[in-house]
Amino acid sequence: MGNTAKGQLSVVSIGPGSLDLMAPMARKAIENADYVVGYKTYIELIEDLCSGKTLMGSAMTQEVERANQAVDLAEEGYKVALISSGDAGMYAMGSLALELLQERNWTRADGIGYELIPGITAANSCASLVGVPLGHDSCTISLSDLLTPWEVITKRIRAAAEADFAITFYNPQSKRRRSQIVEARDILLQHRPANTPVAIVQGAYRDNQKIVITDLEHFLDYDIGMLAAVTVGNSSSYLFEGMIVTPRGYTKKYDITDGSIYEGQKRGRTLNVEALSDQNRATDR
Repeated sequence: MGNTAKGQLSVVSIGPGSLDLMAPMARKAIENADYVVGYKTYIELIEDLCSGKTLMGSAMTQEVERANQAVDLAEEGYKVALISSGDAGMYAMGSLALELLQERNWTRADGIGYELIPGITAANSCASLVGVPLGHDSCTISLSDLLTPWEVITKRIRAAAEADFAITFYNPQSKRRRSQIVEARDILLQHRPANTPVAIVQGAYRDNQKIVITDLEHFLDYDIGMLAAVTVGNSSSYLFEGMIVTPRGYTKKYDITDGSIYEGQKRGRTLNVEALSDQNRATDR
């Protein structure tokens, strides 16, 4: 029998899996919940926070069932924490939950309470372990074609490659999908050097954490698990002490040894590309 009080649906991002990296707001939502609903592996990661809660874990690919279950419970008057790893707003339960509420004609004024609590994304957590590969413009691309046609995904890969974004590939491969990461690598090789740094991170900040730093030409020589993230630097990325550095561009305008600004440049103003060209020519001489 449900409660008479208005229910609450909290879509809770738990980050990469380490409790140390979970936002205080996420912890509070879990502590206040009557029910915790999520992929069973993710619930296992936060069991220490779930004393006295009713846990409802389910298998992978049952996202729709989980979302409906969570909304049903909230509509019965319970406080429900719907769990996602990383950030729930990225490739996770956040979009599905809102689409489901829309399907049920939910409104802010009269419906259950709703909130999405952010978390550290897989891209960010993996990047932190291998340097600063996302130090400049970057994007994320999922290689899973379960919900998106492969033709659309390859179009996005080509666009990102041409624009020289650093890229984090989510869902790089699975037992069924082996060719997508190969095609993605081949597209990237058309636009950036073969020695572009690449990091493969499995289980960031979890007990099974595994890190490989290699390059664009050779990264397919390594095991890439289904839950790994593959981060590819841009054309300016390089290795320093075993870490990937993607420079923001300060050395184009400043002498970073003393903070002085180069001739032709101005602080707080658009980069003077012409002065930059003169500087490069002087360096070449």
